[in-house]
Amino acid sequence: MQDFIRGLPKTEFHIHLEGSLEPEMMFELGVRNDIALPYASVDEVRAAYAFSNLQSFLDIYYQGAAVLIHEQDFYGMTWAYLQKMHAENVRHVEVFFDPQTHTDRGVAFETVITGIQRALNDAREQYALSSELIMCFLRHLSEESAQATLQQSLPFKDRIKAVGLDSSELGNPPEKFRSVFEEARRHGYLTVAHAGEEGPPDYIWGALDILGVSRIDHGVRCDEDPALMERLREEQVPLTVCPLSNVKLCVFDHMSDHNLGRLLEQGLCVTVHSDDPAYFGGYMNETYSAIQRHLDLTREDLHQLARNGVQATFLPEREKARLVQELDDYVANA
Repeated sequence: MQDFIRGLPKTEFHIHLEGSLEPEMMFELGVRNDIALPYASVDEVRAAYAFSNLQSFLDIYYQGAAVLIHEQDFYGMTWAYLQKMHAENVRHVEVFFDPQTHTDRGVAFETVITGIQRALNDAREQYALSSELIMCFLRHLSEESAQATLQQSLPFKDRIKAVGLDSSELGNPPEKFRSVFEEARRHGYLTVAHAGEEGPPDYIWGALDILGVSRIDHGVRCDEDPALMERLREEQVPLTVCPLSNVKLCVFDHMSDHNLGRLLEQGLCVTVHSDDPAYFGGYMNETYSAIQRHLDLTREDLHQLARNGVQATFLPEREKARLVQELDDYVANA
């Protein structure tokens, strides 16, 4: 089964680039940019990755991101992630980045996006790994801050496929960002949003009806609301589920408690992702392996998850069909 997972063609579109910054690179950039970290070693950083909830993770996440200063820093972080994806047979990625995390520290928006985009272009040329970029607003900040970030993005609009919403969910409902999402859609951006990770099912309703999203990032609390479950099943709204993250952040006590298998069984468009892999213990192959082992998923289940992952991308239909055919051929012959 592990060989099957390693060879399975995959897609990923719930990945925070800043969350792929491994401790080794974090220390390297800290030294290079003369930024002191509150840890003495890589081992001490990893030991700090014992989170009690989303906020306890975010506190460390933002500390780590502070080492990113120059265009080459953003290139190096993104390129390291893309190399891993190529090695794990990921064919297409749609990656999140958080401009406010950097612009609030005085790093120019152009510096951030240019470094990331160079790496995406190199992966397309060297690995035939296709990609899209999703700009996320930090929901613990004001909508005015999000509006300012949206305006900063407009000169680079041709590089950004969609806008999203991430960071602290509790106390920051979707309606807080109604106006900026309306404005983003007017500029041609697609929309996605984190909802129903720690926040209630009402946040999923709000993301759909107020923010007009194409996908729900996380969404695992949907099973608390039968009417919502029915809607998600009927409309085949993709849920970008991150199982390792959910366990690490105590959304579920143990992987065997996760509801991914039940959601899949009930016909929802569940997809699988790594979220912040440097912090949560695994990239795509580790994630697929963990859910297969703990939820007793079959080859057919994994095939369906990977198929959902292709269909839920923002790729053109012709490219989706090509990837689905590649996936189906692989499963038939594996």
